[in-house]
Amino acid sequence: MKKLKLGWALAIAVLAVSCTQENLDINEDQSAAKLVSTPQELLSIEEINKVIEAELQRTGDFSWSTTTNQVLWSATVHGAGILSVGYGNEGESFRTANDSRLTAIKNTLISEIVSSEKTSVKKVLIEDDPVLNVIDVQVTSLATIAALRNRANIRYIEPNGYSFFTNEAYPQNQFSSSGCDKDGQNLNGNDFRTIAPGSLVSWTFDEHNIEQAWAHSTGSGITVGLIDTGVSQSQSLLGSNFNDGASSGRSIQKYGTFIDSPWWWSNNYDGPHDKCGHGTGMGATIASPRNNDNQPVGVAYNCNLVSYRATEDVVLNDYHERKGVKDALVQLGNRSDVKIISMSVGYPWSIGNVRDGVIYAYNRGKLIFAAGGTSTTFTNWYPVIFPASMNETVAVTGITDDGTYQQCDTCHDGSEIEFTIVMERDNDNGRTATVLGFYEGDRDYVGGSSVATATTAGIAALVWSKYPGWNRSQVLNRLRQSSEFYPTKSSTKGYGNIDALQAVQ
Repeated sequence: MKKLKLGWALAIAVLAVSCTQENLDINEDQSAAKLVSTPQELLSIEEINKVIEAELQRTGDFSWSTTTNQVLWSATVHGAGILSVGYGNEGESFRTANDSRLTAIKNTLISEIVSSEKTSVKKVLIEDDPVLNVIDVQVTSLATIAALRNRANIRYIEPNGYSFFTNEAYPQNQFSSSGCDKDGQNLNGNDFRTIAPGSLVSWTFDEHNIEQAWAHSTGSGITVGLIDTGVSQSQSLLGSNFNDGASSGRSIQKYGTFIDSPWWWSNNYDGPHDKCGHGTGMGATIASPRNNDNQPVGVAYNCNLVSYRATEDVVLNDYHERKGVKDALVQLGNRSDVKIISMSVGYPWSIGNVRDGVIYAYNRGKLIFAAGGTSTTFTNWYPVIFPASMNETVAVTGITDDGTYQQCDTCHDGSEIEFTIVMERDNDNGRTATVLGFYEGDRDYVGGSSVATATTAGIAALVWSKYPGWNRSQVLNRLRQSSEFYPTKSSTKGYGNIDALQAVQ
């Protein structure tokens, strides 16, 4: 459930407006000139979004750090008063042991917020992350925002409850089911081949010599972490029959870090099971078994899979989704068996606590693949989205089969892209990659940079399985060396299409 109740937002707004002047009077650390110069009128959601849109159109990016105190405060108010504060010096995204300096910074921050808000720690502190250097706090006062932005030892301040896409006042941006589809489809007979013992190979695999690569590696012994909407409990081939046919000796584990509630205080974890369909398609692309059920097989059909239901859909526009993805990254980062993380979810610009989670997992040696972006009618001009835009991730996008590297109808590209995957028939975007469906016996098509990312994660599992002693850099370099443009990198398509057979030889 994505929408914050409008009544709650308005209640906070009234409280914030009534408290602002009082709090301005008590913050002695702030200069009178600065406080007087900061407009104290609460901006509407429409006004905030116009600021965001203008920056996106002008630079292709947006950061809350470039906005005024008024904009940041207004967004916080409209986002249920939730403010995420990343503390510490630049680059201190996480801690691996007790650090008295960081603890002192955090405790001082909390104390000053409590004083400014004239309330208690219990009412202010929403979450104190035990690993990442970030706290989520409840803030209603403009003066609190101004004071925090003048402090040292703060890496970012973001209104993590504010949604650019889904809110009552901006109905044209209602994308609460983006990327979701649980309906199976009838597959065109030209979009797959049947191989022993009775599995369907997607036509897209042939573009990358994936079947030929199986003579050398099938992903055995490698564990891939999937951060998405979970996998379907109605699909036994991603459950009790994960080991079936030529797929054996492996495991699938399912976890949930998403809280399905409009209220920030809820701890109602929604479980590990997919309710959207997107995560099921990604999990199937990576790891569905090779058997005699006449169903599409995954790229690395003997790898292990660890699935996290961390989000409701593919757009990280909800506080609980951002927190869910952040928590999933930390948990996967802590697992020594997980080598690869696949993320076909994202947002137009950076989210601080998710960025911290990516950095944490990266620093634990994970090879993180992220989708370059799949357009909606509202976002078709965006460049590569977050977190694919990060240096710590490997950005992937999709192209058609026309032979000219034409990007798919809904795919984003840009300088951050590392690899491309052919996943769409030219002039027929309904015929994309073929995958296992959400329900038992169903088949489906899935496209965009999402399936391109999951496909690449599967190819990486084949490589790492063939060379189990390698580290992340060696695997990534082999993928690059096995791509069409290597050693040259395209300005928008990276190293191009990967040859999976070459990568495992």
